[in-house]
Amino acid sequence: MLFGIIGRTTNATDLKDALDLSAQRTRAIASRVAQASLNNGNGFALPVDPSTGQPAPGNQEDLENDMTALGDEQVRFDATEKLLEKAYAQLRTAIKGQ
Repeated sequence: MLFGIIGRTTNATDLKDALDLSAQRTRAIASRVAQASLNNGNGFALPVDPSTGQPAPGNQEDLENDMTALGDEQVRFDATEKLLEKAYAQLRTAIKGQ
């Protein structure tokens, strides 16, 4: 996603929109994680297969994928935040005339 908006010049509005989109995705992923991990009010306990006593494999894989996606989204958000910070610094410099 970031590769599409990074160029020689970046528009602050595009970067802000990317931050908003990243925040929406983070909320969606966090919601899926919360729904997948809550089992009858037991907090973050994964559902257990009664025959084996181990966590149910399907739910564990989804939780791991969602947690990985959450970390990836955080890295994207941080990178976009730094780019937006740099764009605002360039605007301040241009306004000051230095």
